[in-house]
Amino acid sequence: MKLLELIQKRQSDRKYTSQPVAEDQIVACLEAARLAPSACNSQPWKFVVVNQPELVAQVGEAAAGLGMNKFAREVPVIVAVVLEKMNLTARIGSVIKDKEYSLLDVGIAVEHFCLQAAELGLGTCIMGWFDEKKVKRLLGIGNRRVPLLITLGHPAGATREKVRKSQDEIVSWNKY
Repeated sequence: MKLLELIQKRQSDRKYTSQPVAEDQIVACLEAARLAPSACNSQPWKFVVVNQPELVAQVGEAAAGLGMNKFAREVPVIVAVVLEKMNLTARIGSVIKDKEYSLLDVGIAVEHFCLQAAELGLGTCIMGWFDEKKVKRLLGIGNRRVPLLITLGHPAGATREKVRKSQDEIVSWNKY
């Protein structure tokens, strides 16, 4: 599959079949994330794979609040993305340039994970809305931040056509 085709295939899936996800497929997604670039090669992430059905249901419940992410209660796998400390060089650069490199890095790694999942015919949804304290307690994470959760499974629906702004709306050349 060409890269642009893969990007067009990747979407936020909110409905999955009950079919379990094979461990080798999860490992392939994790490997894609592991290979993502990061500021000063800091790799400020850890992925907690939740595939035990009872625990998935509890983490899914922590993601379903105020009418958001109801689908998370019935997914086969949820991956918690834990924000780890950057190495010294990246931390210094982040302070000097006033940019949260670690969050940018995590975003890149998560998209690598999701693109690999799409190539394997799996669906994902990146979620930022969840009860972080509850997720941390359930997974024994301690004092680290959990900026994102990723659902993973076999999508129950078709790939949708993307609705995006035109390039004219988002691109300028040589000046703003």
